[in-house]
Amino acid sequence: MKLSIIIPVYNELKTLEKIINKIINLKKIDKQIIVVDDGSTDGTQQLIKSKIASKVSKVIYHKNNKGKGAAIKTAQKYLKGDYVLIQDADLEYDPRDYFKLLKPLIQGSSSVVYGSRVFGKKRYSSKNFISLSRVFVNHLLTILSNFLNNQNLTDAHTCYKVFLASIFKKIELKELDFAFCPEVTSKISKMGLKIIEVPISYKGRTQQEGKKIGIFDGFRALYVLLKYRLVN
Repeated sequence: MKLSIIIPVYNELKTLEKIINKIINLKKIDKQIIVVDDGSTDGTQQLIKSKIASKVSKVIYHKNNKGKGAAIKTAQKYLKGDYVLIQDADLEYDPRDYFKLLKPLIQGSSSVVYGSRVFGKKRYSSKNFISLSRVFVNHLLTILSNFLNNQNLTDAHTCYKVFLASIFKKIELKELDFAFCPEVTSKISKMGLKIIEVPISYKGRTQQEGKKIGIFDGFRALYVLLKYRLVN
């Protein structure tokens, strides 16, 4: 078993090395780590060249900032693993959850697994989700995604998405920004595949701490959900 881990990076100087070390320290997983720097301007590129490149399988640089989806699309052609996982370059998500995420895939009970930040929890924790507005928007978009895509998810826009590589390679990705999330959920659903969720840990950060997704991305997600529902 080999796991390809795609890490889109944009201005994550404070956290990138920490998350890379957490991934490397995971035992019993054969890993291909692909880092895609999406035009960072804060010194992240220099960090990658001096400390990160020798630790990972591949580094790709975008000359200009294109978006998370663009970084994932760039990495797609270099995948060598049996499974593919998307990992943000911050510390909101814990790589120790990889084992839970991979289990349904290894057992053959699913081709796609999402790590839910709310599955099995009685309520949203203010310690995890920074604001009630983010909770509200995430919940509404998940309900709409379920309705349009015939899924039963609790957290459609989680970062932790894991796929059989054979499935992920078939998806023609087009969205360049955070709309990767609704796009891939819609396209997986059009393939007739049910997505399994497992509970994961999560510690959100504020915009002051580097959070990049904003209200505009919520409207983009809504547009993309409707777009792929209407497009054959």
